[in-house]
Amino acid sequence: MKEFLSYSSVYSPEATFLTFSIFRFTVSGEDQLKEVLLQKGYNQDWSAPVTIFKYENGFQERVLPEGFSIITLEEENDFRKIHDVLWRGFDHGDEPDEDLDCRMLMQSAPHFRKDLTTIIKPPNGEYACFAGMWMDGVNDFAYLEPLVTDPRYRRMELATIAVTESMKRTQKFGATYCFGGVPEFYARIGFETVCHRGNH
Repeated sequence: MKEFLSYSSVYSPEATFLTFSIFRFTVSGEDQLKEVLLQKGYNQDWSAPVTIFKYENGFQERVLPEGFSIITLEEENDFRKIHDVLWRGFDHGDEPDEDLDCRMLMQSAPHFRKDLTTIIKPPNGEYACFAGMWMDGVNDFAYLEPLVTDPRYRRMELATIAVTESMKRTQKFGATYCFGGVPEFYARIGFETVCHRGNH
C-alpha cells in the first residue's frame, strides 16, 4: 500500500493539471491502512455507514395499495416515465426536463438487468416508485441503486414493497444479502450497519 500511495503521489492530478483529487475508500477495521494514509498526509473528509440486509433474516411483507401493480423493466421500459419518477423522486421539481439520454445511458452500464429493476405503477399508469437492483454474477450480494418514490405517492410503503420484491429476485440468483443506503428508511425495514466507510 505504501508503494501504491507513493506512485499515486508522483502521478497525481497536479502533474496533469486536473482538478479532481485522488481518494481511497476505507472501512472501519482497516486501522493499518488508515495509519499509512495519515502518515502520507491524507485526511479523512467524510464517513458514512455501510448497511446491508441479510436475506436469512426474512423479508418484511407489505400489502400493495388497491389499484397499484408491480412490474419489472422487462415488462415495460418507458424512458419518459423512468425519467419523471427519478426527477421528482430526487426532489428536482415538479416539471422534469427532457434529458432522457441519461436514463438510456444508465441501462447501458455493465451488469444492469431489467429483470431485477422493480417499478410500482398506480392506477393512472405512471411510475410511482423505482428500485434499481444490481448483481455482478460473481459475488453473492446485490446492490440497490437508485431507490426513489414520487413525492405524490410517499407514505404508502411503496419503497419497502419495491425493495423487497427486488431482493427476492436476486435471492433466486444466489444473493444472500443486499447493500442499502444511509437514510433512516433502511434501518426501519431491517438493514443493519456493518461498518463505516470514508475517503481520504
